[in-house]
Amino acid sequence: MPLSIKILTLVIFITCVLTGAEMAKKKLPQQSTEKPIAIAIHGGAGTILKSKMTPEKERAYRDALQFALETGYAILQKGGSSLDAVEATIRTMEDSPLFNAGKGAVFTNAGTNEMDASIMDGKTRQAGAVARVTHVKNPISLARKVMVNSPHDFLVGEGAEDFARENEIELVAPEYFRTDERWQQLQKIKQAEDSGQSREIHLDHDSDHKFGTVGVVALDREGNLAAGTSTGGMTNKRYGRIGDSPVIGAGTYADNATCAVSATGHGEYFIRGVVAYDIAAMMQYKNISLNEAAAAVIMEKLTKAGGTGGVISLDRDGNIAMP
Repeated sequence: MPLSIKILTLVIFITCVLTGAEMAKKKLPQQSTEKPIAIAIHGGAGTILKSKMTPEKERAYRDALQFALETGYAILQKGGSSLDAVEATIRTMEDSPLFNAGKGAVFTNAGTNEMDASIMDGKTRQAGAVARVTHVKNPISLARKVMVNSPHDFLVGEGAEDFARENEIELVAPEYFRTDERWQQLQKIKQAEDSGQSREIHLDHDSDHKFGTVGVVALDREGNLAAGTSTGGMTNKRYGRIGDSPVIGAGTYADNATCAVSATGHGEYFIRGVVAYDIAAMMQYKNISLNEAAAAVIMEKLTKAGGTGGVISLDRDGNIAMP
């Protein structure tokens, strides 16, 4: 459901809890002389039955999302940049084992954790992305360093980690990412494969634990948009698979002239459809609203192609669409 917000309005994009796409709003006192600020976050896309989510687990997810949201909002409220808000907000979710990003990253078929992230500045349209990193505690911070300090936009694997060392990005042992719950998820999938059952994982997060790929879009008081996305990818992924999250234009995009977008879902379809950019392009070339563009891309184009997932998107006026 699309949602428009104005000055000092917060939106939590809480996917897959109870209803499948539930949102909560928090309104704060407004100052009419202040320019709009806005932030929206997501923790994955999909559907889950209430019976699959205990009250304790639901509360933990809500608390983690609320903490992340308030972290970014506080930065914007104090006059900080949208880029700072996006990075800081995603870092809090990367530090939580609840989400498929950073600490909570899912396992590959080989039993390792490989993480991807990207960030984009709507003012300059500069971007940074990393993929298949295995020692970087906060991949979103490395992505931002790539944007700022590298002549390249996209670094992968060992090269990305060499760059991380040179730029004093915090590295950790691979064991840091090994959580028992994620390990059991991998074993469950492998057992299903061994027994001949079809267990294809379509979304960039585990099919039974729907909180996954994390993303943030933000608008600061200077009118600048930014977007970022971070993920552990697909449970049981093989062959060095990389999804849409670190691909600029597919999983992440920001342009002050149109909108900021962060996506989550079946990454291959988001790459083929260049989904994040397509929303911005429809706004620019068809002169339609964010709400109309996002709905057309997700509910019509993506669905018709056979893809599943969603986006959070934010325009320069503070309007948010989350189809």
